[in-house]
Amino acid sequence: MAAKKIAIIGKQCVACGRCVRECPLGALSIYKGLRARVEAQRCVGCGKCEKVCPAAIIEIKERQVIPNAEKALV
Repeated sequence: MAAKKIAIIGKQCVACGRCVRECPLGALSIYKGLRARVEAQRCVGCGKCEKVCPAAIIEIKERQVIPNAEKALV
C-alpha cells in the first residue's frame, strides 16, 4: 500500500540540507544546489523534514491520486 502523505517543499527553500540529513528513507536531495526536492516514490510523509526546516517551508500533505493511474501525484 502506498503512503498516504508526502512532503511538499516550498519555493523559498535555500538548500540548507537539514531535511536531507534528517530523512530516514533518503527521499530528499538538493537539486542543482538551489533547493531540496522530494522523490515521491520514497517519501512516506513522516514529517521529520518538516520539523527540522529552519525556514518552515516544508508541509506534509495528503497525496493526490488520479483514478486509474498507477502513480500518486504531488
